Amino acid sequence: MSQALVVDDSKAVRMVICRNLAQLGYEVCAAADAAEALGLLREEISLVLVDWNMPRMNGLEFVERLRADPRYAAVKVMMVTTETEVEQMIKALAAGADEYVMKPFTQEILADKLRIMGLIQ
Repeated sequence: MSQALVVDDSKAVRMVICRNLAQLGYEVCAAADAAEALGLLREEISLVLVDWNMPRMNGLEFVERLRADPRYAAVKVMMVTTETEVEQMIKALAAGADEYVMKPFTQEILADKLRIMGLIQ
């Protein structure tokens, strides 16, 4: 079973994303912020969904740290955020995010993005 890490400071959003991923066949763990997520990273994780706006370390900084570590080069990253400006999307993708989802979203949108990333059929 594929493993995913959900990183969002909103407990409600974490729960929704975790439930959606579990229904899509993922084993899921979650972190309340990016600093906590760094401590939960392990090589078995194949997907990270991360919010942009969080305390201590934002999602963009997290993506940059993740991409700087060669152990996680194959991890797919989806930025899930309220940031809707094209410039923000460009920054996230340039930092190493593979996909970008704007909140609010549906399970279908999440599944479509995972299909685009080649993670589900």
